[in-house]
Amino acid sequence: MKKLSFIFISLALSFLVTAQTPIDEQQLQQEAARIHRAVLTVDTHCDTPMRLSRGDWDIGVYHDPKDHRSGKIDLPRMQQGGLDAEFFAVFIGQRELTAEGYQRARELTEEIFTAIHGMCDQYHDMIELATMPEDAYWLKKAGKLACFIGIENGYPIGEDLSYIEKYYNMGARYITLCHTRNNQICDSSTDPDGPVHHGLSDFGKQVVREMNRLGMIVDVSHISDEAFYDVLTKSEAPVIASHSNSRAICDNPRNLSDDMIIKLAENGGVLQMCLFSGYVLPSTANPEREAAFADLWAKYGDWSAIKSDSIRAIVREEYYQIQEKFPEKKATVKDLVDHIDHVVNLVGVEYVGIGTDFDGGGGLADCNDVSEMGNITLELVRRGYSEDDIRKIWGGNFMRVFQRVIKISKKFGN
Repeated sequence: MKKLSFIFISLALSFLVTAQTPIDEQQLQQEAARIHRAVLTVDTHCDTPMRLSRGDWDIGVYHDPKDHRSGKIDLPRMQQGGLDAEFFAVFIGQRELTAEGYQRARELTEEIFTAIHGMCDQYHDMIELATMPEDAYWLKKAGKLACFIGIENGYPIGEDLSYIEKYYNMGARYITLCHTRNNQICDSSTDPDGPVHHGLSDFGKQVVREMNRLGMIVDVSHISDEAFYDVLTKSEAPVIASHSNSRAICDNPRNLSDDMIIKLAENGGVLQMCLFSGYVLPSTANPEREAAFADLWAKYGDWSAIKSDSIRAIVREEYYQIQEKFPEKKATVKDLVDHIDHVVNLVGVEYVGIGTDFDGGGGLADCNDVSEMGNITLELVRRGYSEDDIRKIWGGNFMRVFQRVIKISKKFGN
């Protein structure tokens, strides 16, 4: 009960208004806080495990969100922001498509899984590993947070389908098929060298079928348009875009076009809105910032190629210094909800959700970390969304997909 009281008090404080605030605004904020407490809130993507696996950062303690070094998520701030369930991503950067590359990726994958499981063991009174939709609901009732796991980039599968089941048994419930570069499964939406497979590879088609068999959700964020349409053709189950937005509002290849959103809805899937500012609004030119980051990566190379922990620590510090010296002008929650409005007007409220990409670049001017998640609910209430609508957006739609994927897997004899 102490933990529940802490959550309720923190939520109330996050919506605190001054004496000068008009009474209707006070009532609106109070109603938003009530709804935010009542509904199941699910974030389908964060990259916080990259911090967990470092070993020098404690997710169980509160970190000052004003400090760039604090990250976007820790367990006390999840409670403060009223976020009930989080998909912690096992992210693996893309390297060579060789036996050696796959082996190294698998080693890193297991290290990150171990870190996530260790978090749940260490802070069992606050968070538990969740593997089924119903887990999130009973954990919320018990006053605990739900830790789901997704894999960002199917690269560690290599060319061996058995690794999909292995990672499923370790707790993963979705796989983002690729990341920023093409891999053995499919083409990426952002590979500078262009497509290799022109969609899914033959192996990628087998991956989709195996995921359907296991009851594992296929995630189409990051994949190319051709790969997206291939997935919808091959998948017998609904799919998700775990952290993408509307291309009609922000023209970026990481976002989905209107036709893609329509096809996703026809598939029964869901588009989870991403808080990465550059996917919400076109980035404002910031030449000094861009030049500083270009120099940083020219100096150290690709992050995933840096093996030394001491060098990584140096790069992180220089990265934070650039952020502080050349701050980014970020999109707002209003801008994000414009994307939600667009999807709702296009296909309906049943096909949209939230996937922040916190600790992977996600963060808005007024929802810059998990403690500010209630601001999304507040803006939805301001725009006239009902409690039932908000319940769907915050988790109901995703859970519908999750349940359907599991049901379809039963036809494979599971």
